[in-house]
Amino acid sequence: MTWNERIVIDPHILTGKPIIKGTRLAVEHILELMGQGWAEEQILAEYPGVTHDDILACLRYASEILKAEKVYPVGAGG
Repeated sequence: MTWNERIVIDPHILTGKPIIKGTRLAVEHILELMGQGWAEEQILAEYPGVTHDDILACLRYASEILKAEKVYPVGAGG
């Protein structure tokens, strides 16, 4: 399974933020919950339409986006 089977971008839903397909749940929301210490079981209980594979897809999506990000160091001001 790849993330793009479960993560979609629709300009009419949440102004085009990546969401879990078939929901209005943004990938960033799921990641934020996990960053706050929520266990997968808590997310699945709170959001019954979300599956284990959806959560994995959110993580894979975030990983791929970060891999593609380019960071250019800026010298110290002065």
